[in-house]
Amino acid sequence: MGEAVTLALQLVLSGDPDLLEIVLLSLRVSLTATVLACLIGLPIGSLVAIGRFPGRNAVLIVMNALMGLPPVVVGLLVYLHLSRSGPLGFLGLLYTPTAMIIAQTLLIAPIVAALSRQVLEDLHAEYSEQFRSLCLTRVQAVEALLWDARYSLLTVGLAGFGRAVAEVGAVIIVGGNIDHLTRVMTTAIALETSKGDLALALALGIILLVIALGVNAAVQSVRMTATRQAYV
Repeated sequence: MGEAVTLALQLVLSGDPDLLEIVLLSLRVSLTATVLACLIGLPIGSLVAIGRFPGRNAVLIVMNALMGLPPVVVGLLVYLHLSRSGPLGFLGLLYTPTAMIIAQTLLIAPIVAALSRQVLEDLHAEYSEQFRSLCLTRVQAVEALLWDARYSLLTVGLAGFGRAVAEVGAVIIVGGNIDHLTRVMTTAIALETSKGDLALALALGIILLVIALGVNAAVQSVRMTATRQAYV
């Protein structure tokens, strides 16, 4: 175990090209999926937060249920649509990073929508009378809520990114874990562990933990800076 940890640290510190390639692809796929999921989930969460319409409770139940969507089911659905016999097979996206981005986006968009809905609904309850007095339209109210809750929504985006970067099941189904093409940190960790190459698996695990800590520290720093500025 000690030897494996030592080799892992050597791989990280030496900038191993294979390791760097896997890490960069992981970040590209997960960050792109997070941005797309926020573009989809935040408007949906906003509209449900301030809207009052028939069937709203059913929508809330579905939104909350989709937060626990099984990754392998999402991977299977995306695979069926992107396979050669599927409706989108002509695009040739299966076993590409794009397919992995699609799968991760579908996984984390419901998380972003549900969490942002809760944040914005609580905020809307506080500002609803003020919005009515100003005669704001629904779009203007949504814009105001999104701006006022921007730092809380950073945490929502962080939750989505954490879910994406740690994903294994869906990405391995639609990506195939192909070396130098679709191999990301989580699928590489699973593969190298099964092969007994604990050094590379541990190196990837260390980097994954460092990335998670770094992103959390960055978001926390932004929120603390904003809080200090608010009191100035």
